[in-house]
Amino acid sequence: MKSPQDIKVPAQALAQLQADYLKQAGQIWIDFANRIAANGPAKPALPDQRFAASDWAENPAAAFTAQLYLLNARTLQQMAESIEGDEKTRERIRFAVQQLIAAGSPSNFLWFNPEAQRKAMETGGGSITQGFLNLLKDLERGHISQTDHDAFEVGRNVATTEGSVVYENELFQLIEYKPLTAKVHARPLLFVSPCINKYYILDLQPDNSLIRWAVEHEPVEAMRVVLDITGSDKLNALGFCIGGMLLSIALAVQARKGFHPAASFTLLTTLLDFADAGVLALHVDEASVQPRERTIGLHAPNGPGLLKGSELANVFSFLRPESLVWNYVVGNYLKGETPPPFDLLYWNGDSTNLPGPLACWCMRNAYLENKLKLPDALAACGEKIDLRTIGAPAYIYASQADHLVPWTSAYRSVSLLTGERRFVLGASGHIAGVINPPSAKKRSYWLGNAQPEDSQQWFEQAVEQPGSWWTDWGNWLQQHAGKQIPAPKKPGSRKYKPIEPAPGRYVKQKA
Repeated sequence: MKSPQDIKVPAQALAQLQADYLKQAGQIWIDFANRIAANGPAKPALPDQRFAASDWAENPAAAFTAQLYLLNARTLQQMAESIEGDEKTRERIRFAVQQLIAAGSPSNFLWFNPEAQRKAMETGGGSITQGFLNLLKDLERGHISQTDHDAFEVGRNVATTEGSVVYENELFQLIEYKPLTAKVHARPLLFVSPCINKYYILDLQPDNSLIRWAVEHEPVEAMRVVLDITGSDKLNALGFCIGGMLLSIALAVQARKGFHPAASFTLLTTLLDFADAGVLALHVDEASVQPRERTIGLHAPNGPGLLKGSELANVFSFLRPESLVWNYVVGNYLKGETPPPFDLLYWNGDSTNLPGPLACWCMRNAYLENKLKLPDALAACGEKIDLRTIGAPAYIYASQADHLVPWTSAYRSVSLLTGERRFVLGASGHIAGVINPPSAKKRSYWLGNAQPEDSQQWFEQAVEQPGSWWTDWGNWLQQHAGKQIPAPKKPGSRKYKPIEPAPGRYVKQKA
């Protein structure tokens, strides 16, 4: 990257920005002065959700402040786009400007926010008192509340699919879910969730649970235990986000040992090639990785540590500061409101700690040095990793508007794997695109027969399909699921007896 002194806006572009700014600022001031002099009527609502309430349009000073802020925000964004420099530097500057703009909105401050002021007057200061109490609760929780936490409880109305914990170690519990059909496919299905948060993103509530939807079609039962319990020769496996990366590594390790346990595997919004790793890559460089390795890595002087869940949660929230941070600062603290219940945002706030060595390994080998895609460049469990050795059929899903795993980068997995591959592109983002049950009759997905090297060429020949990709995945999975057999009458086996009912005690622990 270029040094700070090499980063600049070309003189011609800067002069044009200055001229445009002065012209627009002058017009805002003239409109404000004319309105005050004429005691004119309120203007239409500003084209920004933060200033949509009538209070902003009816208050001349508030409208002036909001308009000037929006002009400043546009100008800063244009300056960021005009900067000369390498692409990663430009992306970092855009991100920093985004944070500055989001934090500087007049809606974030009580003395500038007429909507919050009106509510304080109407409640006799009650909204401010409640906002302060909300702040104290969030300080205790360690994060800004994005939903009504009292509306949900793990095991009561989220993570409710019936099952039993049949195996556990110090890192995870393995849940065998109860089949909901008289017959099941012989090959079990193993779900590998993203370890940077809790597994029940795949099992939120019955109407949007991918796990429940699966067990309505076949059972869900790591690899050795599943095969041992079921007696199957092979399993099908699904990995979500970083869970997909870990699943791919595990399958490559097993392949080196001459063992190919997967009849198929599914990767949901997963990166294997980190050349363009989305917005998270902006935060990873040598200067940020080395301190982590020294403090929480495998060879840290005081031993391995943890990447705290609260830190991870804050990082992910600030990737979308307007909608996931400042929106709730205004609602929770300035207006004293309780955010509405939303199961996905409850899960988002129920963070988990990440083992330090794993976090450091991912930051260096994946995000920083992009070695996972290179055959034999990395090792795990004493075996070299070569993704080409997996060989099993792969279903690769990406979300079109994913800011964490750009779909064009997820598409690169097609060329890294060697078995039969099916690439599917869903609408929406990283989570909402995945959690899209067929019953909702929402969104769409794209399928393409050819698999060219270039992702845009794939998209040009792909055909949009209405509804959820789950149905397409279910039909594909049946081809690899084996014959149908009677559903097991009880969970576990003689060797692996049920330990406790799902969802288990691990997931209920707070980070």
